[in-house]
This record gives sequence, structure tokens and C-alpha cells, in this order.
Amino acid sequence: MPLGKRNYKAEYDEYHSRPEQKKNRAARNAARRMMARRHGKSKLNGKDVDHRDGNPRNNASSNLRVTSINYNRGKK
Repeated sequence: MPLGKRNYKAEYDEYHSRPEQKKNRAARNAARRMMARRHGKSKLNGKDVDHRDGNPRNNASSNLRVTSINYNRGKK
């Protein structure tokens, strides 16, 4: 496979369709909905909801914060 080409179907089949990843994705979506109810949708435009401890299933309000996309996706 040439460099830069991604096989999205294989990625989904091998990773994203796994039950634990589906649960993680559902928890991330729930966190975003929770923050939208608390702060309003307009406050989340162009922002990400960050889990302070990195655990997507820990949706305690003390573990969630609204951050910039650059910060949230750039941290390791």
C-alpha cells in the first residue's frame, strides 16, 4: 500500500468496530451532550470536550472540560 493511503474499511473492521471502542465512542458522545446541556451548544462550537484523566468512560463533571481542538488533539 502506498504511503499516505488509508484503508478505512480495514481500520473500522480491526479497531473501531470492537465492542470496547464502541463503548468508548458512546461515552465520548455522552460527555459532549452533557457539556452542551451545561454550557450551551454555541460554547462548544469549534471546541472539544477533554477528559482530564484521559479515560473516555469517566464522565464525572470534575473530569470534563471544554478545550480548544489544538490543545486536546495535540496532547500526548
